Amino acid sequence: MTNQAYRRAGVDLDAAAKAVSLIAEVAARATRPEATEAVGGFAGLFSIGDGRHLAAATDGAGTKTEIARLTGRLDTIGIDLVAMCADDVACTGAEPLFFLDYLAMGAVVPERAAALVEGVAEGCRRTGCALLGGETAEHPGVMDPDRFDLAGFCVGVVHDDHLLGPSRVRPGDVLIGLASSGLHSNGYSLVRSAMLDSGAVGLEDRPGELGGRTLGDELLEPTAVYAPLVGALARRGVLHAAAHVTGGGIPENLPRALPEGLGADVDVSAWVRPPVFGLIQRVAPVTDRDMWSTFNMGLGMILVVDADGATDAIAAAREAGHDAHAVGRVSPPAGVRLTPFGTS
Repeated sequence: MTNQAYRRAGVDLDAAAKAVSLIAEVAARATRPEATEAVGGFAGLFSIGDGRHLAAATDGAGTKTEIARLTGRLDTIGIDLVAMCADDVACTGAEPLFFLDYLAMGAVVPERAAALVEGVAEGCRRTGCALLGGETAEHPGVMDPDRFDLAGFCVGVVHDDHLLGPSRVRPGDVLIGLASSGLHSNGYSLVRSAMLDSGAVGLEDRPGELGGRTLGDELLEPTAVYAPLVGALARRGVLHAAAHVTGGGIPENLPRALPEGLGADVDVSAWVRPPVFGLIQRVAPVTDRDMWSTFNMGLGMILVVDADGATDAIAAAREAGHDAHAVGRVSPPAGVRLTPFGTS
């Protein structure tokens, strides 16, 4: 799905998709027999024997880091970094074990570096994994002194019996949506272009949609961490698959959890979307199609469960502190059908 609003903000999703395709071809030539999951899944899998696999994923916090820099609030962006990686790992059914971070700074200011890594440590605490190490690099002459970027990777472990994925999904399976905490860590290039660069809304402004909250507070709300819940449900045998809803939204990420020939019917009236999405669409020239193909639209994770287990899965999610709703079903043909908008 070509996203015109994102292209206007300087992000070419078509180019990104082509790059992933080319990289997958290259990566296929650098493998070992133990590698059991090709590039393109939520996380890579590597067999370590006795029916166990390591699951690994890497990511960054995206241009949300620029909001952290502009506000001077550096102690939460690391939570986003860990969540983006650990929740991908959890989509295999794995329990995250450890995390490593990479921090690049135009100039290393010890207090700023410590604040950034404190967020990473908090993300690891929420996930239940160890912060095993990392690297801090100084890039003078390449990055402005006050600029920085964060990346990292997470490794988990999963047994054959608890592996999640498209092969376990069947027609009639129910989709359980877990509420997002807002934008999470995707779509910020569009948001900055439409709101901040245009001058339409400032970080200290309090738009009516946000109920008295500043835009800066809303944009820095940390990404929800779903990994402990997803792993627990996988070990209980409740889940068939899980889709982490990140860049590309539901239309791009949900198919990654579905087998060939099967799609999904999603009822977009089944959950309440956070008001920040209404604010974006009021301020920016963004169509419904653009919104759904850029943002999570209120669901940060979608679980695929047997129909008989849907009630138990929802109850477990709510007990763990996640707002959860049945939002659709798996059915042929392939593709994601969002009703009532008809977006696919």
